[in-house]
Amino acid sequence: MRTRKDRIRHALLFELIALAIITPFGGSVFEVSTLDFGVVAVVSTTTAMLWNYVFNLGFDHAMLRYRGTVRKSVAIRVLHAVAFEFGLLVLLVPFIAWYLAVPLWTAFLMDVTIAGFYLVYAFAFNWLYDTVFPLPETARA
Repeated sequence: MRTRKDRIRHALLFELIALAIITPFGGSVFEVSTLDFGVVAVVSTTTAMLWNYVFNLGFDHAMLRYRGTVRKSVAIRVLHAVAFEFGLLVLLVPFIAWYLAVPLWTAFLMDVTIAGFYLVYAFAFNWLYDTVFPLPETARA
């Protein structure tokens, strides 16, 4: 299992590298200034981290109340992921539309694109991170 220090390093590297990639990329793709898209990216990242905490806490409490356990089946994991992303969409689309002065549909497409980037990025980043910083038991083997 990873240490607290390793988890903090992972989270910081994940977010900083993602912001360094998505900010100029998003600004270019959506024809928005890099500074403005950078604000959207930072607000989105911060919102996602806070939402992650609040959503998972609430989801776990709901599972304990209705199921008596926080163990998740595959179906519950799918529901969890979809509900998390839907909630994040509801939180971010109005902000993106307001801040960039774009229609809700454009903000929705931007948000879906950002989520798609993070899906691919998370897979690649975590694979690379596990290679560069292997788990202690993997390093011993």
